[in-house]
Amino acid sequence: MAGTDKQGTRRSSKRIRGAGGTTDSFEPRQARSRESERRLLKAAAEVLGQHGVEGTTIPRIAAHAGMTPGSIYRRFPDKEALLETVILGILERQDEHLRTGMTEKMTAQIPLPVFAEQIVNSLLVSYRANAGLLRALQQFWRSSENEEFRKKAARLEVRSFSRLVGLFAAAAKDVDHPDPKTGVAMGLMMVVSTLHELVLHTPDLKLFKGLLPQDDRALRRELVRAFLGYLGGAAGRLD
Repeated sequence: MAGTDKQGTRRSSKRIRGAGGTTDSFEPRQARSRESERRLLKAAAEVLGQHGVEGTTIPRIAAHAGMTPGSIYRRFPDKEALLETVILGILERQDEHLRTGMTEKMTAQIPLPVFAEQIVNSLLVSYRANAGLLRALQQFWRSSENEEFRKKAARLEVRSFSRLVGLFAAAAKDVDHPDPKTGVAMGLMMVVSTLHELVLHTPDLKLFKGLLPQDDRALRRELVRAFLGYLGGAAGRLD
Protein backbone atom coordinates (compact mmCIF):
# COMPACT_ATOMS: atom_id res chain seq x y z
CA MET A 1 0.00 0.00 0.00
CA ALA A 2 1.20 3.49 -0.74
CA GLY A 3 2.75 5.33 2.17
CA THR A 4 3.41 2.23 4.29
CA ASP A 5 7.18 2.04 3.88
CA LYS A 6 9.63 4.31 5.68
CA GLN A 7 10.38 6.38 2.62
CA GLY A 8 6.70 6.84 1.94
CA THR A 9 6.11 7.78 5.55
CA ARG A 10 8.84 10.41 5.39
CA ARG A 11 7.37 11.85 2.20
CA SER A 12 3.93 11.96 3.78
CA SER A 13 5.31 13.65 6.90
CA LYS A 14 6.97 16.31 4.77
CA ARG A 15 3.70 17.01 3.03
CA ILE A 16 1.90 17.32 6.35
CA ARG A 17 4.54 19.67 7.73
CA GLY A 18 4.37 21.69 4.53
CA ALA A 19 0.61 22.04 4.85
CA GLY A 20 1.00 23.11 8.45
CA GLY A 21 3.62 25.65 7.44
CA THR A 22 1.26 27.11 4.86
CA THR A 23 -1.47 27.50 7.46
CA ASP A 24 0.90 29.07 9.97
CA SER A 25 2.13 31.61 7.43
CA PHE A 26 -1.33 32.52 6.13
CA GLU A 27 -2.06 35.12 8.78
CA PRO A 28 1.28 36.98 8.42
CA ARG A 29 0.73 37.08 4.65
CA GLN A 30 -2.72 38.50 5.23
CA ALA A 31 -1.26 41.10 7.59
CA ARG A 32 1.36 42.07 4.99
CA SER A 33 -1.33 42.31 2.32
CA ARG A 34 -3.48 44.56 4.53
CA GLU A 35 -0.49 46.77 5.30
CA SER A 36 0.37 47.01 1.58
CA GLU A 37 -3.20 48.01 0.76
CA ARG A 38 -3.26 50.55 3.59
CA ARG A 39 -0.03 52.07 2.26
CA LEU A 40 -1.42 52.09 -1.27
CA LEU A 41 -4.67 53.82 -0.30
CA LYS A 42 -2.79 56.39 1.78
CA ALA A 43 -0.43 57.10 -1.11
CA ALA A 44 -3.34 57.41 -3.55
CA ALA A 45 -5.09 59.94 -1.29
CA GLU A 46 -1.89 61.98 -0.94
CA VAL A 47 -1.24 61.99 -4.68
CA LEU A 48 -4.88 62.93 -5.33
CA GLY A 49 -4.60 65.86 -2.94
CA GLN A 50 -1.29 67.04 -4.41
CA HIS A 51 -1.95 66.55 -8.14
CA GLY A 52 -5.72 66.52 -8.61
CA VAL A 53 -7.75 63.95 -10.51
CA GLU A 54 -5.99 64.39 -13.85
CA GLY A 55 -2.51 64.34 -12.31
CA THR A 56 -3.21 61.22 -10.30
CA THR A 57 -1.82 58.29 -12.30
CA ILE A 58 -1.08 54.70 -11.39
CA PRO A 59 2.70 55.12 -11.97
CA ARG A 60 2.73 58.23 -9.76
CA ILE A 61 0.78 56.46 -7.01
CA ALA A 62 3.05 53.42 -7.28
CA ALA A 63 6.18 55.54 -6.91
CA HIS A 64 4.68 57.35 -3.91
CA ALA A 65 3.70 54.05 -2.26
CA GLY A 66 7.01 52.32 -3.02
CA MET A 67 5.23 49.74 -5.17
CA THR A 68 5.16 48.75 -8.82
CA PRO A 69 2.27 49.66 -11.14
CA GLY A 70 1.75 45.94 -11.74
CA SER A 71 1.18 45.27 -8.05
CA ILE A 72 -1.53 47.95 -8.04
CA TYR A 73 -3.25 46.52 -11.10
CA ARG A 74 -3.35 43.14 -9.37
CA ARG A 75 -5.53 44.79 -6.71
CA PHE A 76 -7.53 47.28 -8.78
CA PRO A 77 -8.50 47.10 -12.47
CA ASP A 78 -7.98 50.83 -13.09
CA LYS A 79 -7.44 54.24 -11.49
CA GLU A 80 -11.18 54.85 -11.12
CA ALA A 81 -11.70 51.72 -9.02
CA LEU A 82 -8.75 52.67 -6.81
CA LEU A 83 -9.97 56.23 -6.27
CA GLU A 84 -13.49 55.03 -5.54
CA THR A 85 -12.07 52.85 -2.76
CA VAL A 86 -9.98 55.76 -1.45
CA ILE A 87 -12.93 58.15 -1.35
CA LEU A 88 -15.36 55.69 0.22
CA GLY A 89 -12.71 54.92 2.85
CA ILE A 90 -12.36 58.62 3.68
CA LEU A 91 -16.13 59.00 4.02
CA GLU A 92 -16.42 55.85 6.14
CA ARG A 93 -13.71 57.07 8.53
CA GLN A 94 -15.40 60.45 8.77
CA ASP A 95 -18.68 58.79 9.68
CA GLU A 96 -16.99 56.48 12.19
CA HIS A 97 -15.26 59.44 13.85
CA LEU A 98 -18.59 61.21 14.31
CA ARG A 99 -20.23 58.01 15.55
CA THR A 100 -17.65 57.30 18.24
CA GLY A 101 -16.14 60.69 19.05
CA MET A 102 -19.01 62.31 20.95
CA THR A 103 -22.58 61.51 21.96
CA GLU A 104 -25.72 63.64 22.00
CA LYS A 105 -25.80 63.22 25.78
CA MET A 106 -22.36 64.83 25.96
CA THR A 107 -23.18 67.74 23.65
CA ALA A 108 -26.38 68.45 25.57
CA GLN A 109 -24.12 69.57 28.45
CA ILE A 110 -22.19 72.05 26.27
CA PRO A 111 -23.52 75.57 25.62
CA LEU A 112 -24.45 75.85 21.96
CA PRO A 113 -22.19 78.88 21.26
CA VAL A 114 -19.21 76.97 22.67
CA PHE A 115 -19.98 73.83 20.70
CA ALA A 116 -20.63 75.82 17.52
CA GLU A 117 -17.26 77.57 17.79
CA GLN A 118 -15.49 74.25 18.36
CA ILE A 119 -17.09 72.57 15.35
CA VAL A 120 -16.74 75.55 13.00
CA ASN A 121 -13.08 75.86 13.95
CA SER A 122 -12.54 72.12 13.41
CA LEU A 123 -14.22 72.29 9.98
CA LEU A 124 -12.21 75.33 8.94
CA VAL A 125 -8.89 73.77 10.01
CA SER A 126 -9.76 70.54 8.19
CA TYR A 127 -10.76 72.38 5.01
CA ARG A 128 -7.52 74.36 5.01
CA ALA A 129 -5.35 71.29 5.65
CA ASN A 130 -7.10 69.12 3.04
CA ALA A 131 -8.20 71.67 0.45
CA GLY A 132 -6.51 69.94 -2.49
CA LEU A 133 -7.88 66.54 -1.58
CA LEU A 134 -11.39 67.91 -1.01
CA ARG A 135 -11.40 69.68 -4.37
CA ALA A 136 -10.26 66.52 -6.15
CA LEU A 137 -12.71 64.35 -4.22
CA GLN A 138 -15.57 66.64 -5.18
CA GLN A 139 -14.51 66.69 -8.84
CA PHE A 140 -14.14 62.91 -9.05
CA TRP A 141 -17.42 62.27 -7.28
CA ARG A 142 -19.41 64.61 -9.52
CA SER A 143 -17.87 63.36 -12.76
CA SER A 144 -18.01 59.63 -11.95
CA GLU A 145 -20.16 57.49 -14.24
CA ASN A 146 -20.41 54.76 -11.59
CA GLU A 147 -23.90 55.29 -10.21
CA GLU A 148 -23.42 52.71 -7.45
CA PHE A 149 -20.33 54.55 -6.21
CA ARG A 150 -22.09 57.93 -6.29
CA LYS A 151 -25.06 56.57 -4.34
CA LYS A 152 -22.88 54.91 -1.71
CA ALA A 153 -20.78 58.06 -1.30
CA ALA A 154 -23.93 60.18 -0.99
CA ARG A 155 -25.37 57.85 1.67
CA LEU A 156 -22.18 58.09 3.73
CA GLU A 157 -22.08 61.88 3.37
CA VAL A 158 -25.72 62.26 4.43
CA ARG A 159 -25.24 59.87 7.35
CA SER A 160 -22.27 61.87 8.64
CA PHE A 161 -24.15 65.13 8.20
CA SER A 162 -27.14 63.66 10.04
CA ARG A 163 -24.92 62.61 12.94
CA LEU A 164 -23.47 66.12 13.18
CA VAL A 165 -26.96 67.64 13.08
CA GLY A 166 -28.00 65.32 15.93
CA LEU A 167 -25.05 66.45 18.05
CA PHE A 168 -25.89 70.10 17.44
CA ALA A 169 -29.61 69.60 17.99
CA ALA A 170 -28.91 68.12 21.42
CA ALA A 171 -27.03 71.31 22.33
CA ALA A 172 -29.59 73.64 20.73
CA LYS A 173 -31.65 74.82 23.68
CA ASP A 174 -33.73 78.01 23.82
CA VAL A 175 -33.64 78.72 20.09
CA ASP A 176 -36.38 80.63 18.31
CA HIS A 177 -36.53 78.36 15.27
CA PRO A 178 -39.87 76.47 15.15
CA ASP A 179 -38.08 73.28 14.13
CA PRO A 180 -34.64 73.28 15.85
CA LYS A 181 -33.36 70.21 14.01
CA THR A 182 -34.21 71.67 10.61
CA GLY A 183 -32.75 74.99 11.73
CA VAL A 184 -29.49 73.31 12.76
CA ALA A 185 -29.32 71.42 9.45
CA MET A 186 -29.86 74.59 7.41
CA GLY A 187 -27.37 76.54 9.53
CA LEU A 188 -24.73 73.83 9.12
CA MET A 189 -25.39 73.65 5.39
CA MET A 190 -24.72 77.37 5.14
CA VAL A 191 -21.45 76.97 7.07
CA VAL A 192 -20.28 74.05 4.92
CA SER A 193 -21.31 75.76 1.67
CA THR A 194 -19.43 78.90 2.69
CA LEU A 195 -16.30 76.87 3.46
CA HIS A 196 -16.60 75.12 0.11
CA GLU A 197 -16.82 78.42 -1.71
CA LEU A 198 -14.26 80.48 0.19
CA VAL A 199 -11.66 77.82 1.03
CA LEU A 200 -11.90 75.49 -1.96
CA HIS A 201 -13.00 77.70 -4.81
CA THR A 202 -11.92 81.29 -4.11
CA PRO A 203 -8.22 81.60 -5.00
CA ASP A 204 -7.77 85.16 -3.69
CA LEU A 205 -9.92 86.57 -0.90
CA LYS A 206 -8.17 89.93 -1.29
CA LEU A 207 -10.41 90.53 -4.28
CA PHE A 208 -13.28 90.71 -1.76
CA LYS A 209 -11.49 93.06 0.65
CA GLY A 210 -14.03 95.12 2.55
CA LEU A 211 -16.74 92.56 1.81
CA LEU A 212 -15.56 89.23 3.22
CA PRO A 213 -13.32 88.19 6.16
CA GLN A 214 -9.66 88.29 5.13
CA ASP A 215 -8.24 85.76 7.62
CA ASP A 216 -9.38 82.53 9.21
CA ARG A 217 -9.92 84.03 12.64
CA ALA A 218 -12.38 86.57 11.24
CA LEU A 219 -13.98 83.93 9.00
CA ARG A 220 -14.53 81.59 11.94
CA ARG A 221 -16.08 84.40 14.00
CA GLU A 222 -18.49 85.36 11.21
CA LEU A 223 -19.48 81.76 10.50
CA VAL A 224 -20.30 81.15 14.16
CA ARG A 225 -22.18 84.45 14.34
CA ALA A 226 -24.20 83.63 11.21
CA PHE A 227 -25.02 80.11 12.44
CA LEU A 228 -26.15 81.19 15.91
CA GLY A 229 -27.93 84.27 14.60
CA TYR A 230 -29.95 82.12 12.22
CA LEU A 231 -31.13 79.90 15.07
CA GLY A 232 -31.95 82.94 17.21
CA GLY A 233 -33.04 83.01 20.82
CA ALA A 234 -30.50 82.72 23.61
CA ALA A 235 -28.18 80.84 21.27
CA GLY A 236 -27.85 83.86 19.02
CA ARG A 237 -26.46 86.10 21.74
CA LEU A 238 -22.68 86.05 21.58
CA ASP A 239 -20.59 87.11 24.54
